[in-house]
Amino acid sequence: MGRRKGATLAHDGPPDDFDPENPYRDPVAMLEMREYLVREKWIDIEKAKILREKVKWCYRVEGINHLQKCRHLVHQYLESTRGIGWGKDHRPHAFHGPKVEAAAE
Repeated sequence: MGRRKGATLAHDGPPDDFDPENPYRDPVAMLEMREYLVREKWIDIEKAKILREKVKWCYRVEGINHLQKCRHLVHQYLESTRGIGWGKDHRPHAFHGPKVEAAAE
């Protein structure tokens, strides 16, 4: 009940016996699934923080040429932050996605 077969303290995936159609059937598996989702969310947030530090460093080092030299890092950072906020998971992509410019007629 709840534990994976041969599970150790290293968490590498969601619990095997979690049923998304009936999550309350096994409360232990439900809590393990919630912990797994929170852990994955924190990993994504920390990756975004590391990329943000790389962007800051690149801006300082490259100076006036930062627009060309740091573009790839900025794109990586923006992609890593897309949808990782705690309240944005169920909002439409248009609210937190790339800016859509009005079509010129």
